[in-house]
Amino acid sequence: MVELRTGKYPLTREFSDRYEFPFDDFQIEGCRAVETGHGVLVAAPTGAGKTIIGEFATFLALKRGVKCFYTTPIKALSNQKFQELTAVYGEEKVGLLTGDTSINSEAQIVVMTTEVLRNMIYAQSQTLTNLEFVVMDEVHYLADRFRGAVWEEILIHLPDRIQVISLSATVSNAEEFGEWLNDVRGDTHVVLSEVRPVPLYQHVLMGNRLLDLFTESGRINPEVLRLEKESVRRIRTPKQRHWGTPERSSLHSKQLSKPDIVEKLEAQNYLPAIFFIFSRTGCESAVRQCLQAGITLTRPQERERIQKIIAEKTAELASEDYEVVGFHQWVDALMRGIAAHHAGLLPMFKETVEILFQQGLVRIVFATETLALGINMPAHTVVLEKLTKWNGEGHVSITPGEYTQLTGRAGRRGIDIEGHAVVLWNNTVDSGIAAGLASARTYPLKSSFIPSYNMSANLVSRFGFDKARKSLAASFAQFQADRSVVGLAKQIDKNQRAAVDLMESAQCHMGDFQEFMHFRLEIKEIERKIRDRSIRGNRQQRIFEAETRIREIREESRQHPCYQCPEREAHARLCERADRLMRENSTLQSRLETRTLVIPRIFDRVTSVLQELDYINGETLSEKGLRLQRFILSAICCWQKS
Repeated sequence: MVELRTGKYPLTREFSDRYEFPFDDFQIEGCRAVETGHGVLVAAPTGAGKTIIGEFATFLALKRGVKCFYTTPIKALSNQKFQELTAVYGEEKVGLLTGDTSINSEAQIVVMTTEVLRNMIYAQSQTLTNLEFVVMDEVHYLADRFRGAVWEEILIHLPDRIQVISLSATVSNAEEFGEWLNDVRGDTHVVLSEVRPVPLYQHVLMGNRLLDLFTESGRINPEVLRLEKESVRRIRTPKQRHWGTPERSSLHSKQLSKPDIVEKLEAQNYLPAIFFIFSRTGCESAVRQCLQAGITLTRPQERERIQKIIAEKTAELASEDYEVVGFHQWVDALMRGIAAHHAGLLPMFKETVEILFQQGLVRIVFATETLALGINMPAHTVVLEKLTKWNGEGHVSITPGEYTQLTGRAGRRGIDIEGHAVVLWNNTVDSGIAAGLASARTYPLKSSFIPSYNMSANLVSRFGFDKARKSLAASFAQFQADRSVVGLAKQIDKNQRAAVDLMESAQCHMGDFQEFMHFRLEIKEIERKIRDRSIRGNRQQRIFEAETRIREIREESRQHPCYQCPEREAHARLCERADRLMRENSTLQSRLETRTLVIPRIFDRVTSVLQELDYINGETLSEKGLRLQRFILSAICCWQKS
């Protein structure tokens, strides 16, 4: 444990004294880096406590009389962080901005969704005055294909004087991301932790059997493999039906219903649990099934507390609206310790569910994946119905990083000594897929940054064309492209040197062997063209002309001095290897050129379209451009409310 009792970091020590538990080493390291003026990137597992370092920045801001913005990807997380910080520092010190909500916006600490800060930067908002700290929670979200560019825009365009504290889930290329932050933001300290405070055990529910996914040696459980193989065999083998003999069924047909699964989790002492279902309709349907099955997970004294909290949190809801919002069914479920959590719920409903779950009064929550984005609702167990989800365009498999984010909710620090993740086996999930996701330890953070029409219009209006283009060249996407360019350049240089060495080894005492090799290479090229059926024209005529030319070349080669060399074929093999390397270099060079300044080149194409369509006049937005800007920003504000 890093020693805190030193006069060198007085504010870190003062901050840590406010907590009842000792800080972990990575938390101390991160706080010290912030106190001494460094930008910080913290990459740690879900539930490890990395937000401590972000909260230390809010503490420092108040101590120094400056501002701190705390950004989150979704409104629900912003609301929760606002409530937490308000409880610590008081209402007058903390504000909230989420696109549709503005509370105390000029406070020293303002919690906001990420798009709000990006829009402030573009608008040169006066709210940025005296801003010294920005916390970017869930910064790994910059890999999101739809919204990820917003995180990079902020990191690139935020004034250099501002300290940025970036909080990320565990990623395998944190050092690379840290290097980029160091380039664009200045001195950035990378803090890594791979220690999960509460161990997580992986299980698979096959039929009505809850089995460990792995053995102690880390291999897939043989019993899981046996049952899986047996089930597949039964599905594929035609069933022999006889009068009075029941048909044998597969594991898939024996899958438990949602109420059965809840009862099994309760019997295993695996509650409270979050049951991830990747659709709002699915979550609501699961709650109805549990109600119809008569499941009750609460005791009388707990129901009294639940009723009191519901009354407090829904006091502003008019009774005439109860039927419209499904109030009575929602209350019935909560009284039984059951709830749904998704973006379609009324804000007061979501807040009530979160509070009741945190207090252990709701025992099972059927939730969409937004619950995995850092909302403080840790559980003893996480259940995954599927390992695929809808990404807005189609159903795709979840990634190892997403799996870790979802199952990371399991295991409550200070409450549980272990957490559990349960995957439901079905005909689209096998043990290999589940084991691959559960055991993966590399989640590279890849930029999804591509200049959009809206972004380009804003940048040209705000910075001018040249400065905007230069700033985009500083993006993480270009940084990663440049990294690959470095690798390509090294390979090109290596091939070049190897080719030179081969050609030197092929030196012939009888003459210029490279000149002799031109004959052979020309013959190979002619033969390639003969085989290429895509070339139009009279094929027979082309073959005749090619064969005539090949005979001429061979006759010329026989007149060359090197034709008589006794080591001619050995020299030729060396030259052919050199030629292959040079042809490979030609391909690599093309790839290198397409990756060099790829982001600025995309920006050039986008802005040329905007100019052609009269959205930009010179370096000024036209009336059409201003309408485009307002429309896109309005759409983003509506989107991030979820």
